Amino acid sequence: MEFQSYYIEDIGARIEYKSFTAGEVTEWHAMLHVESRGELFQAQLARLQKAEEHLRSLEALQGAKDVFKRYFLSDATNQVPLIEESNECSISYIQQPPLDGSKVALWIYMQKGTDIGYEGESTIVNHNGYRHIWTMGLMNSSVDTSYMQTWKVLFRYIDILKSYDATLEANCVRTWFFVRDVDTQYGGLVKSRRECFLEQGLTPQTHYISSTGIGGNPADPKALVQMGCYAMTGFKPEQQRYLYALDHLNKTIEYGVTFERGTLMQYGDRNHIYISGTASIDNRGEVVHIADVEKQTHRMWENVEALLAEGGMSFDDVMQIIVYLRDSADYEMIKKMFAKKFPQMPVVITLAPVCRPTWLIEMECMAVKKAENKEFRSF
Repeated sequence: MEFQSYYIEDIGARIEYKSFTAGEVTEWHAMLHVESRGELFQAQLARLQKAEEHLRSLEALQGAKDVFKRYFLSDATNQVPLIEESNECSISYIQQPPLDGSKVALWIYMQKGTDIGYEGESTIVNHNGYRHIWTMGLMNSSVDTSYMQTWKVLFRYIDILKSYDATLEANCVRTWFFVRDVDTQYGGLVKSRRECFLEQGLTPQTHYISSTGIGGNPADPKALVQMGCYAMTGFKPEQQRYLYALDHLNKTIEYGVTFERGTLMQYGDRNHIYISGTASIDNRGEVVHIADVEKQTHRMWENVEALLAEGGMSFDDVMQIIVYLRDSADYEMIKKMFAKKFPQMPVVITLAPVCRPTWLIEMECMAVKKAENKEFRSF
């Protein structure tokens, strides 16, 4: 695994990325940031796009193609219409302001050595008998409650999966739910998701899906919920394993929500781990260190580290981190803490309230490590 960081002085932008290669396939996770220079969004976007052009011009990334992109925006409703994209991959736009003072940041996931195409709302990645389906930005504002919007979005996604001979229960690996006014609207999402999952065969006796449920405003001002998803076909059930770290965390169903803490996907040449949104919680489901963001951060790291360890990995194998903060005044402290602990890591820190008001910080990440699983095909 290789980390690179570039500061481009003339445009005031920083590129951070990690790359990983095993077998025929290379993966990259890149975070792009721009300085705040007191100008309009259009000017910051133009500088971000120049940074993206620089990233793509690097010799190490020649032949890389986008799997998905996520824009973190300070005002999604007014900014999304100003962004012109080529529709070569699935993209999500979410109002989670970057806390470095800028109006926009960008996360890009890229691969080389796979067959990547864009179909409708999804990026389709085919290689070695696997089909990976990345679907971002799903929302439905035709109804006016978070419960019904979640229901409609989930069943729209179920229809997408059907077109690839896939199901929510058997094939979905990871989801993201962004919720407008999460303190009041999250309950409707939780109820709707639980009922939909039960109907689709996802129960406490089977499994759920790794997920982040976090505050974030869709560009459509009437949309209360936005969903992103990753699913795949062509794998054996035993390639997928769920991570619990029960010495540190409890199963989420114990407090009424339906997601897995983490998921390990095993291939012949590598393993992937998808860590759900994780906060300062104990194995009884209680918030730890209320009103102390510094102590909550340390407990959050401890929980994520335990989940990674259960999957045979550590923070050294993490490719990227997204940090969600409830209070922007905590940014400088959290920035220093993350810079000290993860000096070589693509990180973005955003303003995004967590689903419990007493949680001050949450993080999620993806990790990858070389493996020799001879019973499975390589990635």
